[in-house]
Amino acid sequence: MYSGSSDGESHEAATQRKIPPVSSMLWVRNLRRYIGSGAGLGSEALMELETKRILLDIFKEKQQKSAEAGTIPSFYKKKPEEGSISHRVQKLAKYRFLKKQSDLLLNADDLDAMWVCLRENCVIDDATGAEKMNYEDFCHIASVCTEQIGPKCRRFFSPSNFMKFEKDESGRIAILPFYLYVMRTVSLTQARIDMSELDEDSDGFLQPHEMEAYIRGLIPNLAQLRDMPAAFVQMYCRIAAHKFSFFCDPHRRGKACIKKVLLSNCLQELMELHQESEEEVTDTEQAENWFSLTSAQRICDMFLALDKDMNGTLSKQELKEYADGTLTEIFIERVFDEHVRRCKIGAGSNREMDFDSFLDFVLALENKDTPEGLTYLFRCLDLNGRGFLTTADIHSLFRDVHQKWIEGGNYELCIEDVRDEIWDMVKPADPLRIMLADLLACKQGGTVASMLIDVRGFWAHDNRENLLQEEEEPEEDS
Repeated sequence: MYSGSSDGESHEAATQRKIPPVSSMLWVRNLRRYIGSGAGLGSEALMELETKRILLDIFKEKQQKSAEAGTIPSFYKKKPEEGSISHRVQKLAKYRFLKKQSDLLLNADDLDAMWVCLRENCVIDDATGAEKMNYEDFCHIASVCTEQIGPKCRRFFSPSNFMKFEKDESGRIAILPFYLYVMRTVSLTQARIDMSELDEDSDGFLQPHEMEAYIRGLIPNLAQLRDMPAAFVQMYCRIAAHKFSFFCDPHRRGKACIKKVLLSNCLQELMELHQESEEEVTDTEQAENWFSLTSAQRICDMFLALDKDMNGTLSKQELKEYADGTLTEIFIERVFDEHVRRCKIGAGSNREMDFDSFLDFVLALENKDTPEGLTYLFRCLDLNGRGFLTTADIHSLFRDVHQKWIEGGNYELCIEDVRDEIWDMVKPADPLRIMLADLLACKQGGTVASMLIDVRGFWAHDNRENLLQEEEEPEEDS
């Protein structure tokens, strides 16, 4: 009985041992391989499987990059090395893009042809005699110009462009402002292309030497600079480029944004040199234009006259002779403290101002009413570097002006009265302190700065009514 039961159990166990597991059966392995390959799945299942594979690959790639980069994400891409295939491809792509943009521009002949079309198809305003066109004329001129010049002029004749200009009661616009708009657009686009060609690293910024190269390329096309001596070209480009740096690179990063350069008044001032100097420009206008040859030579002569020891830099004592010595000593000290730190030759009192710092100095004094010039001067006026001026600062600054004023044989002044007048001119938001924003907002920041640093500036403010009367008298006589 026991033996029979034992035999049954052993037989059952033997039977179980002989049956192979399901995973080892051949048909099971073949079925799994068939399903794993995706051959037996429908289109939707295949798509889902492929999506999972792609997402898994992306996830693994991101994990690998994160492991390589550590915890800080990568935000800087190394630029291709000079002469590498990537660098050559980048230069070629940039060249082709700029060439394509240049081909889309209107040339001088195209602009002349457009002006002829505008004049031939406009109407004369009976009241003013101005040449005008309504929207129908505008569309007709667009068709004529497209036939004569080509499709590249079509973009200027859009409805939105027509709406940009002032219209009379009949809905007409003058053709001259429209033509000047086209010319300025073409000029700025050409300038953008020329600057981009000089932008070696294609980052949208121009370094000083790139800006100098752009100006050097313009010289043959500027009527007032064609006769410039060849020996002076390099110095002129340095002086001219520095104004762009002063106004378009306020944070002194060593490069100016191309977009900011194009929109700046500096470029417009430079382009004024297209006018013929003999007939259209007076000597006064030439001297006031920083980019004129007369102005550049004036700057060089001024620096050489101040540099008594001819070592190429200016000491504090030498700079005190600037503007016939009318600037105060405390201002000269502050200029060296704030703006000559990076131009040290030795230590301590041996600091001297180089030519680039001198250009900044002259630009600030000649452009006191601009935000850039006033920012430069405010750092000098802020005696304690706190970002604001107090009544004590005003008193300390004007004390030197008062001393020069009395030495010049003028009447006695009350410093407190001048201080109160300055406060009334600025009207600061905080009645106890004057900040840079207050000087910019009051629109008299340049006058206030002149009163505090230059005895001649204070004299001009004190005699402003007489000076204004003298300016009006010649106009009445004429």
